Amino acid sequence: MSALVRPLVIAAAVAAIGVVAVAAPVAMNVPDLPDVPLVSEQYVALGDSYTAAPLVPKMSLAGGCVRSESNYPSLVAAARPGTELVDQSCSQADSSHLTQPQDTGSSVVPPQLDAVNADTDVVTLGIGGNDFDLFGNLMGYCTALRDQDPKGSPCREAAQQPGVGDVYLDVLPQIRDHVARAVREIRRRAPDAQVLVVGYPQIVPADGRCAALPFAEGDVEYARTVNRRLVTTVEAAARRADATYIDVWKATAGRDICADDPWINGSQTTFEKALAYHPFAAEQAAVAELVVEALGD
Repeated sequence: MSALVRPLVIAAAVAAIGVVAVAAPVAMNVPDLPDVPLVSEQYVALGDSYTAAPLVPKMSLAGGCVRSESNYPSLVAAARPGTELVDQSCSQADSSHLTQPQDTGSSVVPPQLDAVNADTDVVTLGIGGNDFDLFGNLMGYCTALRDQDPKGSPCREAAQQPGVGDVYLDVLPQIRDHVARAVREIRRRAPDAQVLVVGYPQIVPADGRCAALPFAEGDVEYARTVNRRLVTTVEAAARRADATYIDVWKATAGRDICADDPWINGSQTTFEKALAYHPFAAEQAAVAELVVEALGD
């Protein structure tokens, strides 16, 4: 998440909490998930804002991590009686924050992997999109370039750096390595745990464009390519590290920002629903179903 986007997360969260304080209490809606037998397990959730689900009610500042209590880890735990959830997910997190403290702007939170140990039974990992500020720059900086050349491709052109290459696409092999290395570290700390790597959703539509996704006309296809390539990169990391992969891309087909019934919010933050360019509650419920199904008995 870039410097352009980062301050908005905490500000939006504080404002949302102010709204919630004077509104009627919001009950957590647990989706209709498959029945599973009673278990006793420790589940550690690691990840960035696509796991934390900022502004999806009921929301907590969580030391600046801006984490929903109805995010998919919470829903998975609720669907598996006897599960102890340790949710370490944090908005703004990149893969370095798995092993290093994260300054959220309001506090410094410990490395996420500190929660994983030999007693851990299940780990979900959703990370990588903030590495190299990829997501924040694509959705913040690139959409801001539209006014320079509304019919052109100012984002794609700006991404081509002499001696560097494409600043979005050419870093993807490193992101793959970061995620695969994280899975190996999880296994070292929790040898008996089930490890699931949770992918990213379809943000950009397969065809067309809309006002809620304000890229320049020529940049929509490029943004779609970056979105898709990030997804395949995380999937490749899961395969390389022999972890179960949760295919959120497939599950969110037709539910992108421009869809009639989107599961991803557009450019405007909607208090008590979702931060801009982040998942709504429906997407989190769908991901929870996939995780519960993958965990089985």
